[in-house]
Amino acid sequence: MEKETVKLLIAEYQKIAVEVSFRKRPYMIEDNLNYVFVGLRRVGKSYLMFQQIGNLLDSGHMKEEILYFNFEDDRIASLSTEDLDRIKVCYEEMFDCKPIFFLDEIQTVDRWEKFVRRLADTGYRVYVTGSNAKMLSSEIATTLGGRFVVQNVYPYSFLEYLASLGIDLSNKNTIYRSRAEIVKAYEIYFHFGGLPELTQVTDKRAWLSSLYQKIFFGDLITRYQVRNDFALRVLIRKLAESVKQPTSFNRLANVVSSSGKKISTDTVIDYLGYLKESWLIFPVENICAKLAEKEANKKYYFTDNGILNLFLVDPLSSLLENQVAIQLRRLYGDDIYFYHQGIEVDFYVLKEQMAVQVCYSMQDMETRKREINALLKMSKRIDVKRWMIITKDEEDTISEQGIYIEVVPAWKWLCLS
Repeated sequence: MEKETVKLLIAEYQKIAVEVSFRKRPYMIEDNLNYVFVGLRRVGKSYLMFQQIGNLLDSGHMKEEILYFNFEDDRIASLSTEDLDRIKVCYEEMFDCKPIFFLDEIQTVDRWEKFVRRLADTGYRVYVTGSNAKMLSSEIATTLGGRFVVQNVYPYSFLEYLASLGIDLSNKNTIYRSRAEIVKAYEIYFHFGGLPELTQVTDKRAWLSSLYQKIFFGDLITRYQVRNDFALRVLIRKLAESVKQPTSFNRLANVVSSSGKKISTDTVIDYLGYLKESWLIFPVENICAKLAEKEANKKYYFTDNGILNLFLVDPLSSLLENQVAIQLRRLYGDDIYFYHQGIEVDFYVLKEQMAVQVCYSMQDMETRKREINALLKMSKRIDVKRWMIITKDEEDTISEQGIYIEVVPAWKWLCLS
């Protein structure tokens, strides 16, 4: 890439980066650390980067210090490591100050991590975005060493989604004053998820379908050179249908093979790895299982309800449990499990010692009894300090055998958690 072209892009990107408007998100980014932002496509990683640029400008940094570069710009041909050095040299010819690097989607450049590590080692501040957890593989983690903090970026929480609609819940009393408005907004969030751009889209399903195709062909088929794309499609559909149940590698291999394209268990394991790396799904383990069972028999949830809903015919209970899983993952990271030992409890947060059942409706007495009994039995086998049943729109407090179970509608739990 010619130096004059690089300089023109640096100037253009700098202008965009310091003037772009964005909605502030509740992520705490420390000014003296280097960061790698990772997450699903269109989740808002670039705008979180712009948010940090705004924070630095507000704290007294000059706009000339900002070196923002977008590596997915269609005007840029394939780049090499030498081009990365050229960007740094060109900046130094343009400005006298030390740059703060904001490198957007840099994983498109081979051996980018060597360049980024060298910047960090020589005292530069660096922020990097990427679309998949390949950036967190053991090789790259080793290369980046302890120089970078990994910041996972999720779709909008329900509070963020409400804020994007102009509904401010900083005063919790607003929950009761604006209940009808909040519940109406929740129905859209429940079915179509929380990807930020979606709030401005009319045909939400078509937009989500287009995004999924980009993930499927770009982040999966092309990046991992998957030859059996039919088997991968069937696997994704099966994971969507099974979102509430533990699923083994062998069972998944058998289901996909029965569809007409034979696939081995080893290939299923590889494909699941690709799906996790692309941020399409995340796993939850059984807390009381032995190590081999923990690894081989997990529950898989989708990172966004809107994408999951593309595959479901009867979606309501699956969407509800998936939504709870996303919020727990956002709040507690990898500290969430399910409990399955004779009985099943949907979630257990180890640090909080909190057991959570998800039940679309408890109006049926048999269903109500089953959900309560599972929590009661679990409480006799594992330490639990808080019991909860999250429903679609029912609220109650249940006292049984000395424990108090909160029954709370999902929209309200999302507002208060």
